[in-house]
Amino acid sequence: MANTADISRGLIIKLEGSLYSVVEFGENKTARAAAKVWAKLKGVDNNRSIEKTWNSGDTIHPVRVEKRAYQFLYKDDTGYNFMDTETFEQIALQETLVDAPQFLKDGQEVTVLINTESELPMSVELPDKIVLQVTYTEPGLRGDTATRTLKPATVETGATVGVPLFVNEGELIRVNTKTGEYVERVKE
Repeated sequence: MANTADISRGLIIKLEGSLYSVVEFGENKTARAAAKVWAKLKGVDNNRSIEKTWNSGDTIHPVRVEKRAYQFLYKDDTGYNFMDTETFEQIALQETLVDAPQFLKDGQEVTVLINTESELPMSVELPDKIVLQVTYTEPGLRGDTATRTLKPATVETGATVGVPLFVNEGELIRVNTKTGEYVERVKE
């Protein structure tokens, strides 16, 4: 069994019947009391974010997770459909399990986290940064570059991203999937 000394970022633990991923953790030591370990946890199988504190040395229950490469195929009534790139097995997942569904495009490589105890998919992670084409944006005003002003741009997946004024329709941009923010313009 693991204890609080084994806590690390990204570790998935079972707590009160639900699975949580460790986002941040630390230790509080005082002269009089025993050390305490705290962690900020994000729900893997639910949408909750919680903070938990344990006494140093308490037992925790980590869950073994595998990361597998999948390819996004399409979205229909059953959900988002993905294909394992090695076995070609297809799975359909609900939107709540997908990290940033608004940035998914056909044929995109994603990472699916699989719980090895139950062999069930737990979540879908997109790459941190992806390249998308701008399908619609208003033209920027010439000479209006003194401030970091952003204008809305619709990308090929249908999502709206704030982009600088110099970005035009048809150009490729890199987007951070975690924050949904524009990163840079990509030259072809």
